[in-house]
Amino acid sequence: MELVKLTKQLILECEASINRFYKMREMDATPLFFDEVKPYADKIQALLIEFQQLANQWIKENNPKYMHEIQISNAADAMNQFIVQSFYKQTSKKRFIQSVQSVQYTLTTFLRYLEVGDKDGI
Repeated sequence: MELVKLTKQLILECEASINRFYKMREMDATPLFFDEVKPYADKIQALLIEFQQLANQWIKENNPKYMHEIQISNAADAMNQFIVQSFYKQTSKKRFIQSVQSVQYTLTTFLRYLEVGDKDGI
């Protein structure tokens, strides 16, 4: 999958996670882990692994000034966590939202690098 398309898909998934988080709180429901949560999380994790590999390769080749492999790694780890947390109403709202916003910022910044191609700054 193309890196720009994959990055945009992950940005949309951040928004979907927030929507799911509020929906689960509103419904006051607890999902079945192996029926709902795990299959969805596994699907997103596969996308994140592909994204991380492609993004790290792009960073090595283009050497952008304000984007590093550790940021991609941290964003992928955080996203793996909040995808699962978005299914549970017990999740701390403040921490969840901050985590999603942090990943959105990293992905959006990375997307700008991909689209603009400016490696010295945005």
